This record gives sequence, C-alpha cells and structure tokens, in this order.
Amino acid sequence: MTSEALRIRPFHQVDVFSEVPYLGNPLAVVVEAEGLSTETMQHFANWTNLSETTFLLPPTHAQADYRVRIFTGSEEFPFAGHPTLGSAHTWLQAGGVPKTDGVLVQECGAGLVRVKHDAGRLAFAAPPLTRFGPVDDDTRAQLAAGLQLPEEALLDASWLVNGPTWIGVLLGSAEQVLAVEPDLAAMGDLKVGVIGPHEPDAAVHFEVRTFIPGDAMVEDPVTGSFNAGAAQWLIGSGRAPEEYVAAQGTVLGRAGRIHVKAEDGEIWVGGASATCIEGTVLL
Repeated sequence: MTSEALRIRPFHQVDVFSEVPYLGNPLAVVVEAEGLSTETMQHFANWTNLSETTFLLPPTHAQADYRVRIFTGSEEFPFAGHPTLGSAHTWLQAGGVPKTDGVLVQECGAGLVRVKHDAGRLAFAAPPLTRFGPVDDDTRAQLAAGLQLPEEALLDASWLVNGPTWIGVLLGSAEQVLAVEPDLAAMGDLKVGVIGPHEPDAAVHFEVRTFIPGDAMVEDPVTGSFNAGAAQWLIGSGRAPEEYVAAQGTVLGRAGRIHVKAEDGEIWVGGASATCIEGTVLL
C-alpha cells in the first residue's frame, strides 16, 4: 500500500441482484476515490474480502457521468456486471445526476456502458463479446471433467468474453445445474458459467451457477457479466426468449434474480440493488 495521505471517504456496501437484502451479491463501493493509487485500490479490495470492490471517480470521457474502477481481491477487471449495477445505484444515492435523463453512462476499462431504469430496477446494456464461439475439443473435455459430467451432457460450450474470460456451458435442465459438484482441480484456470432451463411453468426461466478460479475455486453468488454473455449467446441462437428471468445463488442459500431483455437490438441485464451498509472509510 502506498503512502498517500489518508482521508475520510464515503463508503457503501450494496447487495445486488436480489429484491431481499442479504440474498444477492455484495459489493463494496468507495464513493470519492480521487487520489488513490492502483496499489492502494487493490490492497483495499483484497482487505474487504468481497468478490469485487469498486472506486467511483470523475469521468475522463465527455459522454460519461462517472468513472469506475473494478477490483477483485487480486486483479482489476475492465468490466463486471454486479459492480456496474451496484456502482450506478450508489452513484445515484450519493447525489449523482445523469447528463441524460433516465440513462447513466458509466466509464470503465471496457469503455462506456449505459445503465437505465427498467421496471423499478437498474439495467445495463450488455457490452459486446470480444471472444465468442465454440471451445476446442480439449477444453470441452476439461469442462466435462471439471463439472464431473459426461461430455454428452454438455449441450453446448462457448467462449463468452466481455471483460472476464467466461466459458458458458449449457445443460439440459435446471436440476442438472443445481446437482453439479465441480472438481476444482480438474477445472484448472477455466472461468465457467453453467446454465440450464427450468420447467415451463416455473417462476424463473433458467438456473445459473458460475465458478471462478483463484487460490481456491469459488462459486459466485450472482454474476452479471456471465449472464450478459449468456443472454447474447442463448437469445441469439433462439434457445432463450427475448425476455426472461434467471436464478443464481440457489446452492449458496441466495436468491439472485437476473432480469434479461432484448430491446432494439441490445441486451439489457437488470436487477435490484439495496444499500446495506452506509458510512465512511479511512483510505
């Protein structure tokens, strides 16, 4: 951690992708992050011990309302989904007023991301996939081994890179997704999201689980970036309707709900956010 002068800064902890607080994915947000070095941001993100911590900054792009830097405990991401919604929620709560009524423009490492209100929730426009297409045979075999499933159970597997290097795996049912018991050693350094459909009369359309490599493989409670890529993949191939709701975090005791809508040629990914902790941090 560098030796820059410490000062009191507004700090929020936000629960994202759940209508009920503490059942989604938590995010730490430092509201006034001017003057902090990359090293300090990374150190603090590691200290919070959450999947992501964000730092709100003045924009450098004329069209942007604010700038955000997104850190996991070990690296900076150019884009991530639940940090985008949680940061937008916090920026508005801290008094931010967008330049265009009803639409926020977030500047991040991946460029400009639009965020809008949709049915009482915030939703972001899914960024374009920078890598998309079927995985090779060796990767498919590794995925099957890592998920401890026969290869024929993987109905499809595709790169879905939009910042994080996701691979999407489509299974035949939500029940299969919930039953997965991954072999973390066999998964290696693959960042994998698994998705499968619920029965037609279910309250949600798809069940999602995501697994993230690191010092120890972890399952993410709710993952906006993966769901954004999965929506582009599944709606684009006709395997998902143009509007649907996905559940995530069920195995972890969470109740994540991701609201997806295709509109005017774009995919919007939305969810509820709630501020659970509000105060200050010395940083």
